Amino acid sequence: MEPTVWRSMGLRDDEYLRIKELLGREPNYVELGIFAVMWSEHCSYKTSKPVLRKFPTQGRQVIQGPGENAGVVDIGDGQAVVFKIESHNHPSAIEPFQGAATGVGGIVRDVFTMGARPIAILDSLRFGDLDNNRTKYLFSGVVSGISWYGNCLGIPTVGGEVFFDKSYEGNPLVNAMCIGLVDQDKLAKGAAAGIGNPVMAVGARTGRDGIHGATFASAELTEASEESRPSVQVGDPFMEKLLLEACLEIISEDLVVGMQDMGAAGLTSSSSEMAARAKTGLEIDVSLVPVRETGMTPYEIMLSESQERMLLVPKKGTEDRVQEIFEKWGLKAVKVGRVIEERVLRIKEGENVVAEIPVQALVDESPVCHYKVVEPLDRENLKLDLDAIPEPADYNQVLKSLLSSPTIASKEWVYEQYDHGVGINTVVYPGSDAAVMRIKGTSKGVAASTDCNGRYCYLDPYEGGKIAVAEAARNVVCSGAVPLAITNCLNFGNPEKEEVFWQFNKCIEGMSEACRRLNTPVTGGNVSFYNESPQGAVHPTPVVGMVGLIADIDNRLTQAFKTAGSKVLLLGETKGELGGSEYLYYIHKLTAGTPPGLDLNTEQRLHRVVLEAAEKGLLLSAHDCSEGGLAVALAESVITGSLGVKVKLPQFDGRLDALLFGEDQSRIIVSLSEDMMPELMEVINRHSIPYHVLGEVTEDGFLVLTASGSEVINLSTGEITNIWREEIRCRMS
Repeated sequence: MEPTVWRSMGLRDDEYLRIKELLGREPNYVELGIFAVMWSEHCSYKTSKPVLRKFPTQGRQVIQGPGENAGVVDIGDGQAVVFKIESHNHPSAIEPFQGAATGVGGIVRDVFTMGARPIAILDSLRFGDLDNNRTKYLFSGVVSGISWYGNCLGIPTVGGEVFFDKSYEGNPLVNAMCIGLVDQDKLAKGAAAGIGNPVMAVGARTGRDGIHGATFASAELTEASEESRPSVQVGDPFMEKLLLEACLEIISEDLVVGMQDMGAAGLTSSSSEMAARAKTGLEIDVSLVPVRETGMTPYEIMLSESQERMLLVPKKGTEDRVQEIFEKWGLKAVKVGRVIEERVLRIKEGENVVAEIPVQALVDESPVCHYKVVEPLDRENLKLDLDAIPEPADYNQVLKSLLSSPTIASKEWVYEQYDHGVGINTVVYPGSDAAVMRIKGTSKGVAASTDCNGRYCYLDPYEGGKIAVAEAARNVVCSGAVPLAITNCLNFGNPEKEEVFWQFNKCIEGMSEACRRLNTPVTGGNVSFYNESPQGAVHPTPVVGMVGLIADIDNRLTQAFKTAGSKVLLLGETKGELGGSEYLYYIHKLTAGTPPGLDLNTEQRLHRVVLEAAEKGLLLSAHDCSEGGLAVALAESVITGSLGVKVKLPQFDGRLDALLFGEDQSRIIVSLSEDMMPELMEVINRHSIPYHVLGEVTEDGFLVLTASGSEVINLSTGEITNIWREEIRCRMS
């Protein structure tokens, strides 16, 4: 076989030699294609596997950690939350609508495959400069794709984040998270167990869309990537809804041994991974697989990534009942093979064997890349000289400008396109620190947030990784929920480049430390490398999806100020750290400096204060200080509460812009009735958290901030609301 053949599939020469060694012979074309997708970075994690072992993955709350279709955590009363986040970056860069839509479809299947009914979708999005027409096209297409698929499925899209930075100009990041609920005794796994059990293909027919999609996602985007549109799958949410209901019904009737989504690498990955988990083999006859195009070859059928398909291993003898259930939902369930004792993946076309590969060779023997972790020497251009930055003459104007920054401005233009209330579980809608969904029939609620500041990770990947976990946890805490665990979507550039692999390692180390200290183990997720374009690599962006539990949903909190006359406090210490801030980026066009430091002991104590105060019903609101700092956080609480606030800023020896717009960590703004102050003070003092009484909420509709006796900001709530609420809508009109 000519080297051009395996190289065109994304295999290196040494990998081809290793395949020959494992098989003891030359692979045929079908076998080579199967190895190519299973050994791709996207499927094998050959670069990231050694690093991912640093994550803590166990805890009393963890029922299922990494290795299954999704993570599972215990929420008591025999119930569990199933959740996962994954990327669909490259497809969305080429065809934003279908790329984003099928990203949603894939993550939803990962959740209901576990036997859970999906109750919420969140999305974490990154784009370039919104003044760029290409960015507007990608942004509009991605949001439309997410809303179309989720709305048609009847699953609410309840939250997430959108971040804008020039580093994402040529390679947007589209990460989708799904959350489901399951009774623990109905939990399903993705293992092809039971010798002689049938193997069934269920759901949509197989077409030629998405062939080598996993390989496409394991390479940098180039000017020629537009030619890869055939690697972008096409979704059908109505088919997915039927598939969801049919799969949950066969699980409820205890007909299933194992089940897996035909996602990346399609039938190839689902069959080999299910066999590997059960330490069995599979025999598949591709001539039995329902197809929607004529003349499809075994190669095309095995590598297709057509959407809305599952591979199912039912209990032997239940095939008729499974088919009956799927027919009721207007779907096909077709027996295409069987579980065998010999640990091989045997692919047949009728009586002819077209491929036979040891399962271990595909799943366990994939190559592992051990790159050196080398810290870049030349990072002088990232240093910050604050003396060269003039302090503003008009702080009113600076705050208005920051509120118009697309990263800070209201995302109503995005989430008003989503149905975030379908299913009547959502009790805290998009627009606060975290989304909250009720668990019907109980007093409990589930809170969820996605978070990451890629700018911090670019400037200091270790500290940025810590902050990504801590801020996601802090957002959940601000809703009144105890953080339970995380899923992550690790978006990086080309790991073969020393700086990128160093960034990846340091981010993982920082995230791991934060997860251990905050007791939020990692239950799974996704690694997305090669997020590069001719303009360069994206900022390292390890997105964290956090879930938390509220014991009594009546104690939930939001960021909005509620009552005139209530007291406003800042919990945490203000140091005035401007490095990596939105203020520097948006106002001064700088990405520089050291990001804010994070002390995890302080962070942990801060969480305890807010959670204890929320449980006792002391607080009216809580809001994390993040992008834009203290001034922006106060403005957001004023805007969403349609009230005013009069604030005396903390005593501060440094620059006023650092006090107002510095993004110091471990800070939460709370409001409460004055009669609750003594009890809150007792909680604060017991946990030794710094605090400052800022002032009180007012009826007059003005944001008034004074420092050292002088008024530095005085803006009407109406004016800043209009700026904050209309900016993205105006840019996208």
